[in-house]
Amino acid sequence: MYKSNGVLNFDIDSTVQEILPPPLDSTSEPPSLFDGTTRLYTNYQCPFAQRVWIARNYKGLQDEIKLVPIDLQNRPAWYKEKVYPENKVPALEHNGKIIGESLNLVKYIDANFKGPALLPDDPAKQKYAEELLAYSDTFLKNVFTSFKGDPVKQAGAEFDYLETALHKFDDGPFFLGQFSQVDVAYAPFVERFHIFFQAQWKNDITSGRPKLAAWIEEINKIDAYKLTKGDPEFLVDYYRKHLL
Repeated sequence: MYKSNGVLNFDIDSTVQEILPPPLDSTSEPPSLFDGTTRLYTNYQCPFAQRVWIARNYKGLQDEIKLVPIDLQNRPAWYKEKVYPENKVPALEHNGKIIGESLNLVKYIDANFKGPALLPDDPAKQKYAEELLAYSDTFLKNVFTSFKGDPVKQAGAEFDYLETALHKFDDGPFFLGQFSQVDVAYAPFVERFHIFFQAQWKNDITSGRPKLAAWIEEINKIDAYKLTKGDPEFLVDYYRKHLL
C-alpha cells in the first residue's frame, strides 16, 4: 500500500490497481444514495469492516462493490441519518437496502455475488464452519478481556483453541482445509493480536502452535487479505491508548 497525491493505492497484481478513496468525514457530502450502486461502507482500520473487505476482494468484486470509507472519529451526520442508524461499519448498500454486521455480510456477499465460494460443499466442513463462526465473538471477548489481567496466560487458551481447530482437517492449511469464511472472520483479529502481543508483552502467539504459525504464513499469501492489512504502528498505538 502506498500514497500518491494523498490518495491510498495498492497493487492487486502487476497490471491491475485499485485506488482507495479517502475517508468521508463530517464535512463530506454523501454519495448518490440508493441509486443502484452497491456500496460497502467501511473503515480502513476497523477489523470488522476488514472481514467484509477481504470477502469482496477474494470474490473479485472490486468493480461490483464500491468502497465508501467512513472516518469513525469524525463521522458524517448523513451516515446515521440516511444510511445506517446503527452508525457503525461495515454496512452494505445493495438492492435498495442496507445490511449490517460483519459476519452476516461475509455470508451475504458469498451467497449473493459471483466469484469463488467461501464455503466448501462438504456438509461436515459447513457444520464446523458454523461452530467456528459462532465462537468468534467469544474468542474476541476473551482475548480483549485478558488485556486487563494476565494476557499471555489468559489469552493463551484462545490461541490454543485456534491451534486445535486447525488440526480438524488436513487437506490444506486453513480452518476448513481451503480458504473460507472462517479464515475471513479470524484473520483481521489474529493479525492484530500477533502484532500487539509481541510489541506489548514480547509474546509470540505462534510459539508452540505450529498450525497457527503455518496458517498465518499461508494467509499472508492471499492477496485478498494482504491488501487489507493495516499499519502495525497505528495498531499498537491505538491499542495502548484505548484498550490497556
